[in-house]
Amino acid sequence: MGMKDQFQDKAEQMKQQAKQKTQQAKQQGQERGRQAQERGQERGQERGKQAGQQAQQSGRQREDDTRRLQDDAEDRFNQDYDM
Repeated sequence: MGMKDQFQDKAEQMKQQAKQKTQQAKQQGQERGRQAQERGQERGQERGKQAGQQAQQSGRQREDDTRRLQDDAEDRFNQDYDM
Protein backbone atom coordinates (compact mmCIF):
# COMPACT_ATOMS: atom_id res chain seq x y z
CA MET A 1 0.00 0.00 0.00
CA GLY A 2 1.40 3.35 -1.03
CA MET A 3 1.28 6.66 0.73
CA LYS A 4 -1.42 7.87 -1.64
CA ASP A 5 -3.67 5.00 -0.60
CA GLN A 6 -2.98 5.68 3.08
CA PHE A 7 -3.98 9.33 2.68
CA GLN A 8 -7.12 8.39 0.79
CA ASP A 9 -8.07 5.86 3.45
CA LYS A 10 -7.42 8.42 6.18
CA ALA A 11 -9.49 11.04 4.31
CA GLU A 12 -12.34 8.54 3.87
CA GLN A 13 -12.15 7.67 7.57
CA MET A 14 -12.36 11.33 8.54
CA LYS A 15 -15.37 11.84 6.24
CA GLN A 16 -17.17 8.95 7.89
CA GLN A 17 -16.40 10.29 11.36
CA ALA A 18 -17.65 13.74 10.36
CA LYS A 19 -20.89 12.23 9.04
CA GLN A 20 -21.37 10.27 12.24
CA LYS A 21 -20.78 13.31 14.42
CA THR A 22 -23.16 15.37 12.30
CA GLN A 23 -25.83 12.69 12.56
CA GLN A 24 -25.33 12.39 16.32
CA ALA A 25 -25.60 16.15 16.76
CA LYS A 26 -28.79 16.18 14.68
CA GLN A 27 -30.31 13.38 16.77
CA GLN A 28 -29.34 15.10 20.01
CA GLY A 29 -30.89 18.34 18.79
CA GLN A 30 -34.10 16.55 17.88
CA GLU A 31 -34.18 14.86 21.27
CA ARG A 32 -33.65 18.17 23.06
CA GLY A 33 -36.40 19.74 20.98
CA ARG A 34 -38.78 16.89 21.81
CA GLN A 35 -37.99 17.17 25.51
CA ALA A 36 -38.49 20.94 25.45
CA GLN A 37 -41.82 20.47 23.72
CA GLU A 38 -42.92 17.94 26.34
CA ARG A 39 -41.91 20.28 29.15
CA GLY A 40 -43.85 23.07 27.47
CA GLN A 41 -46.94 20.89 27.18
CA GLU A 42 -46.66 19.86 30.82
CA ARG A 43 -46.35 23.49 31.89
CA GLY A 44 -49.32 24.42 29.72
CA GLN A 45 -51.41 21.65 31.22
CA GLU A 46 -50.44 22.72 34.73
CA ARG A 47 -51.35 26.34 33.99
CA GLY A 48 -54.65 25.23 32.51
CA LYS A 49 -55.38 23.13 35.58
CA GLN A 50 -54.58 26.07 37.86
CA ALA A 51 -56.81 28.38 35.84
CA GLY A 52 -59.63 25.85 36.08
CA GLN A 53 -59.24 25.60 39.83
CA GLN A 54 -59.24 29.36 40.17
CA ALA A 55 -62.39 29.60 38.07
CA GLN A 56 -64.09 27.00 40.27
CA GLN A 57 -63.12 28.87 43.41
CA SER A 58 -64.33 32.13 41.93
CA GLY A 59 -67.62 30.51 40.94
CA ARG A 60 -68.09 29.08 44.43
CA GLN A 61 -67.35 32.47 45.95
CA ARG A 62 -69.96 34.12 43.73
CA GLU A 63 -72.53 31.47 44.64
CA ASP A 64 -71.81 31.99 48.34
CA ASP A 65 -72.11 35.77 47.96
CA THR A 66 -75.38 35.40 46.06
CA ARG A 67 -76.83 33.08 48.69
CA ARG A 68 -75.77 35.44 51.46
CA LEU A 69 -77.40 38.42 49.72
CA GLN A 70 -80.59 36.43 49.11
CA ASP A 71 -80.71 35.33 52.74
CA ASP A 72 -80.20 38.91 53.90
CA ALA A 73 -82.96 40.18 51.62
CA GLU A 74 -85.29 37.43 52.80
CA ASP A 75 -84.53 38.24 56.43
CA ARG A 76 -85.29 41.94 55.85
CA PHE A 77 -88.50 41.04 54.05
CA ASN A 78 -89.57 38.77 56.89
CA GLN A 79 -88.75 41.43 59.49
CA ASP A 80 -90.89 43.95 57.63
CA TYR A 81 -93.90 41.67 57.69
CA ASP A 82 -93.41 40.08 61.12
CA MET A 83 -95.61 41.46 63.83
